[in-house]
Amino acid sequence: MAQMPTVRTLDELTDLARAHPGMFVRWSRGPAADAAGKSSDDLTGEPLPGLSANPLAVEPWWGDRPLRLWIARRLFDYSHLTHEKGPGVRPWLLDGRELARGPDNEPLIRCDRPLAWVDDRVISEAVRTVDEQNACWGPLRRPATG
Repeated sequence: MAQMPTVRTLDELTDLARAHPGMFVRWSRGPAADAAGKSSDDLTGEPLPGLSANPLAVEPWWGDRPLRLWIARRLFDYSHLTHEKGPGVRPWLLDGRELARGPDNEPLIRCDRPLAWVDDRVISEAVRTVDEQNACWGPLRRPATG
């Protein structure tokens, strides 16, 4: 597989999202590791009929709010996966087609074309961007309170 470019800024990623409106972000060891095109359910180990990924396409309810903020939020919400999924896991971008939905209602997709890696600096920039909106927000894997 040819070496993928790396997106180095949130603005660069936002421009790429404009050029690829159906783009997804996946947190894994990359396209070569995902060549089988299957994910598995973390709870049961059951194979899933596609790769678990998150769409970067803007939902209609977002209105005319900035695409950059949407992208930042999508990255921020899943940034915990880099640490939880083990060594070598990082975000990468791909064009794909949804095949089904996973146990967390996430799209399960077929990778049509890997596009780029996402540099760690983009994630840091996304965190700062979201924090500027609401310092109380956190990634989806929030600590339990009790």
